[in-house]
Amino acid sequence: MKGWRWARWRVLAVGGLALGLLAGSAWSDGYQAGVTAKVLCKTTVTGNGQPIAYPQTDKAEVTAMTVELAPGASTGWHAHPVPVYAYVVSGTLSVELEDGTSRTFGPDEAVIEVVNTLHNGSNRGAEPVKLAVFYLGVAGMPNVVTPAQPAAVPRQAPK
Repeated sequence: MKGWRWARWRVLAVGGLALGLLAGSAWSDGYQAGVTAKVLCKTTVTGNGQPIAYPQTDKAEVTAMTVELAPGASTGWHAHPVPVYAYVVSGTLSVELEDGTSRTFGPDEAVIEVVNTLHNGSNRGAEPVKLAVFYLGVAGMPNVVTPAQPAAVPRQAPK
């Protein structure tokens, strides 16, 4: 009887281990059972291909906020001196860069913002754009800077 119980526990243990390995990525990502993790984006470059570089400082400051753009609204031309990451909760965000290139981001997409590059985000859709935004900044330093002369933003001629 004792051998049967031991064998049963071994089968259960090995079966449980196998089930755990096959049950999904949540356990392999370091989380407990019942938690799922989904990588939205994994990159080493910003939206325009620049290498991601974090500020060298002893005054690191993270700012998490929500941003909402009404239909037809835009952020205005601006730049970020620090890395910024966003998650599109709803709506469709169009981002135009100073070189004339643009990208569109929809719900459940990650936005790896450009650093030290003028850009303008706009909502060309009929529903509000809702973003969760994370700035990896420096205490006392602005996360957003606007150009002195918005009209001076270089743009390519339409093709």
